[in-house]
Amino acid sequence: MSHSFPKHPGHLRVASYNIRKCVGLDRRRDPHRIARILAEIGVDIVALQEADKRLGARRSALPPRIITEEAKLQPVRVASNAVSLGWHGNALLTGPAWRVEGVNRLPLPGLEPRGAVIADLVGPVGDFRAVATHLGLRRRDRQRQMTLIMAELAHLPPRPTVLLGDLNEWSPAAGFAPLDPYFTLHNPGRSFPSWRPMAALDRVATGPGCAWRKRVLCARVLRGGRRTICRFGRI
Repeated sequence: MSHSFPKHPGHLRVASYNIRKCVGLDRRRDPHRIARILAEIGVDIVALQEADKRLGARRSALPPRIITEEAKLQPVRVASNAVSLGWHGNALLTGPAWRVEGVNRLPLPGLEPRGAVIADLVGPVGDFRAVATHLGLRRRDRQRQMTLIMAELAHLPPRPTVLLGDLNEWSPAAGFAPLDPYFTLHNPGRSFPSWRPMAALDRVATGPGCAWRKRVLCARVLRGGRRTICRFGRI
């Protein structure tokens, strides 16, 4: 079954997807499977979490060649080395109509190393900023991390902004105070664990400069069989 939405020139489609190093419920690492899912959902911009292997040089679990040839997307160059796809596991992919103007990497404090990737893009809807992140396991760490992301964005030139990621918050509404009042949080539904979703860990937040930030036309979790695609919004 196809997961894609009909394309419309006035709409922006974004997604967040924790690919868990391309390891599925069958415990097989299969980057081609991830690429097929990305091709099916047909988004403009997608944030990936756990895009790189965890040990050693943190090589990409999803090779760039597979992304471009099979998913028909292009990776934003966010890695700080030659072998990773992401930074702290966070990667950004865009459709071919998008151009990257700049990338910022923001280290985030906490129990374990975390980070956020901030990319300034230009595409069919004009200037745009995408923030990709995977926040920590403890709420106090997550709130510090969100506070730092908001502070970093406040120092950048204004631009329509969307934050995408695995925010690791089990509560439906609590825990997101650092985003208020500048960002509007959207909760498409439960996404974790993928075989029996109980928590909405993956979110989309629209920020300053987004005239359409309260006009999300469709936001939902997509599933194929027992697989979950984390957060799909058409804005």
